[in-house]
Amino acid sequence: QVQLVESGGGLVQAGGSLRLSCAASGTIFNPNIMGWYRQAPGKQRELVATFASSGYTNYADSVKGRFTISRDNAKNTVYLQMNSLKPEDTAVYYCRIVVPGNTYWGQGTQVTVSS
Repeated sequence: QVQLVESGGGLVQAGGSLRLSCAASGTIFNPNIMGWYRQAPGKQRELVATFASSGYTNYADSVKGRFTISRDNAKNTVYLQMNSLKPEDTAVYYCRIVVPGNTYWGQGTQVTVSS
């Protein structure tokens, strides 16, 4: 069993920055993909960025050049540095990890960007 604990959400003005963290506990098998998704009110959950254990990263077009995903394998932690935030980035951000045979989600952390 894997548990994910997110932190770092909050309220920020447009143009500001936030850094999200997600720590995974339990046995993490390779290969795996750690990543961030978000869900705005009335919208479907969407991919933000992922970071595979192979080193491959993937970003949604809407965040390319503004968000950076990174991971610390020794700590089983994935980060999301969010810069130049826009009101449309407002959402609940969820951490996800995919391991062989299972997918786990965090509880989510609210990010609110005011204009």
